[in-house]
Amino acid sequence: MVYTNRFKDKVAVVTGGASGIGYGIVARLLAEGAYVVAADVNEQRLKELEAQLGERFVGLKTDVTNESQVEALAATAVERFGSLNLAFNVAGAAKAGVITELSEADWDFTVDLCLKGVFLSMKHEARQMKKFGGGAIVNIASLNSHVPMFAGAAYTSAKAGVEMLTRNGALEMARDHIRVNAILPGLVDSPLTASLLENSDIHAAYMERIPFKKAAQPEEMAGPSLFLASEDAAYVSGASLLVDGAWGTSGYPDMSRFM
Repeated sequence: MVYTNRFKDKVAVVTGGASGIGYGIVARLLAEGAYVVAADVNEQRLKELEAQLGERFVGLKTDVTNESQVEALAATAVERFGSLNLAFNVAGAAKAGVITELSEADWDFTVDLCLKGVFLSMKHEARQMKKFGGGAIVNIASLNSHVPMFAGAAYTSAKAGVEMLTRNGALEMARDHIRVNAILPGLVDSPLTASLLENSDIHAAYMERIPFKKAAQPEEMAGPSLFLASEDAAYVSGASLLVDGAWGTSGYPDMSRFM
């Protein structure tokens, strides 16, 4: 694939940037000329990426549920590269459990990481972007923003929250020339879904429901994410783009049989 320089000299922050969708976005941004600060809790992987990717990439160990660390992340982009123009909020994970059995700690872990982490990231990304005339924020929500999942109440609720937070951000930040949009991925082949995809029965249940009959690769989320951050989407804000291989047309598999 031939890439353009449409993000030449733009500065981006990517949370969850060490693997999966986040790394797919990092690689695509660098290929298109951007400077990137990637946040992740996997400090070793970030160091490896710094050695591989060169001087336009910085990795910073960050817990996105910790406000001071998120504030430092946004500030690092400005300190290292001179501005902040783009942000991609990808960091997320989940602890599963049916509602009657889900512990408060597991609920808090999931909702704090998937929703509070996006809130804190948007807050401090936008504060920096305002100084440089605006920018674009893309949040990674999920098909599960719309579709429930057995034993996934914390995750689905958090991702639904991300979609509404995105819309609220679009409303509030327009006056500062900051666009805020969301990507809603379907099933993506990533470290977070590896255990599901490696189980042949669960894999088959997903394939029954996904018309494309495959999981997406992280790179297939990067392209739509960068579109929403680009000038081609200059009049798009508050939108949710479903990127799911038409999965949303067919419904979620019955995961209760695997519990």
